[in-house]
Amino acid sequence: MINCCSKIYLARKYKMTKSSTKIKSMAMCGNYIQRVKIVINNNIIEQVTDFKYLRYRISEYKCDLEDKLQTYNKINGAIWRHFGKQMNKETKLRIHNITAKAALKFGSEAWVLKKRDEHVKAAQMKFLRHLLGITKLGKEKDQCIREKTGAQHIVKEIKEYQKKWLQHVQRMDTNRLPIQALKYRPEGRRNFG
Repeated sequence: MINCCSKIYLARKYKMTKSSTKIKSMAMCGNYIQRVKIVINNNIIEQVTDFKYLRYRISEYKCDLEDKLQTYNKINGAIWRHFGKQMNKETKLRIHNITAKAALKFGSEAWVLKKRDEHVKAAQMKFLRHLLGITKLGKEKDQCIREKTGAQHIVKEIKEYQKKWLQHVQRMDTNRLPIQALKYRPEGRRNFG
């Protein structure tokens, strides 16, 4: 909230106009959304429960992974609709790796995949099975399908991506925000309850 107000103050200082009707706010205390009332220029700022910033969903419900899976499946569907049988399998797989996988992995640095990695794996296998023309009734194992296409397990790729990101953050100067957030340890104790 302070950040929003300070931006408005800076905008006024440099004679930049900012529409207070377009501004939205979100106040959180821990993992829970708090109801607050912010008034700027006699306009009450709308409070939202989730929003997208740089294609990353910030929400109380933590549904960014579902959004990424939906985008991943939409891109895979577009590959089939637009290229269908006109293109060979290797080219479709390359397009998939360049577009769909990149869209899925964007923002995955902080994901915890233990419970939801089955959803990610299922989305990848749906594309690969369709690519090879194999149905689930064919009873072919996922590992065999990956070997035929030369694809790596998507969850392993995301975990490798997360390791690379962690190594990148650890190499940063200590005055940078990501390394400070990584090394931050709160003082004191939490309240009971």
